[in-house]
Formats: sequence, C-alpha cells, structure tokens
Amino acid sequence: MSMQYQPSNLIEMNANGTNPFLNRMDSARAAGAIMAYEFKNIKPKKQLKEIIQILKPEMKTFLKFPYKFKYNIKDRCVVCGTHKIWDGNDAMRPPLPLHKVRKGYPMRGTYCEKHAAIHRQYEMLEQQILAEEHGLSFSAYIPSAKSLNPVNLVSSAPLTTLKQGDIQSLSALGWTIKPPQMSEISKEEELFRLLIESEANSSRMKALLTEGVVVTDVDADATTETEES
Repeated sequence: MSMQYQPSNLIEMNANGTNPFLNRMDSARAAGAIMAYEFKNIKPKKQLKEIIQILKPEMKTFLKFPYKFKYNIKDRCVVCGTHKIWDGNDAMRPPLPLHKVRKGYPMRGTYCEKHAAIHRQYEMLEQQILAEEHGLSFSAYIPSAKSLNPVNLVSSAPLTTLKQGDIQSLSALGWTIKPPQMSEISKEEELFRLLIESEANSSRMKALLTEGVVVTDVDADATTETEES
C-alpha cells in the first residue's frame, strides 16, 4: 500500500492569514482574508499612489519584461487570481477594474473580497483628499469582515418621522411631502399642514431657480396670444 507524501508547511501564516516573509506590497497583493491596508506613507497623495500600485492588475513577464495581463479572465481577481462571483445585489460589489486603476479600459476580470475592500479604501482616500482640498471633514473607511457581512448590510426599518431639514431636501428634489390625513382636523392641525406644504413648495421653487429655470410673465404671454388670434 503506497502512501502519498505531504511535505510540511515550512512557511507559516500569521494571525490575519498573510505570509510574514512577504513585504508590505506583495502581502497586500497576495490572496487572503479581508484586511485594512496600513499605509507606509503619511501624506494622503503618497498613500494614493501606494494603494494604486496594489490594485494594478498582475502582469505576465518574460525576462522581467511585462507583456500581458495574467488574470484578465471573467470572475477572476485581476490582482491575485482568486475566483469570485459577485451577486448583483451585493452592496460591496466592486466596479469593473480598469487596467490603470484610475483610468484606462475595463478589464474582463473583477476583484476578490480582499481587493474589493482595498478598492473601497482607495475610493474613500480619494474622497478624503478631495474633502481636504475644499476644507471639509471626512471620516476614512476601514474595511473589515464585519462590514462585508451580508447580515450587517440589511436596510433599516421604514421611516415614520421626518425632520424639517429632511422635508426641505426632499422637496427640493421634487418630492411631494404631505402629513397624514386625519378624519377630523382642527384649525391648528390644518395650519400646521399648510405651513409644511408652503415650506416644501418654497424649497422646490428655490431649487428650480438655482438650476436656471427662466420665469416668464404669464399675463404677457396670454395678451400676445390674444392679439395674434
């Protein structure tokens, strides 16, 4: 009876499933569990260049010269080659990878869960840089297995109350917000309803004027049509 020889694993993995003998860049590009990438640089723009190098598609090389994408195949991660089929309704489904990450033509492959989380970290870093350029505050995204768990992505219960700011923002977008109709309405409740509708109409008119809608004189148009007839 022959027994199959299984060599011992001399290269052990650390707690987060990465090879401790790999450098920072190779460890982030290798297949593994979801992780938050820790930047080497401190400045955000240098961090952006660093994370773009991680998300670049893996290349085939001949005599150290790259000549072709290695994992440009459907349902394969373009970085590490992990097979991944994303559900269309998955909230963490990444966009189509570009061959230069920020620009270029779309690849046939995708990102695995690990590199999809790093890509989300890259998107948040871009938003952070944009916010800092305009003097705004922005909280950075830190990917974790808990944030990618479908159980934690269930939407909350329907809203039953709206604040005044919510009513104004929704009305400015064209929504019609009305309070619930009661069987018996007092004068105070009717006044409250009219105030809400008036505020909503005012917000919508301001939004239309901001978008550049030209207001014409209705009486002048009616007089012109009468003279022509």
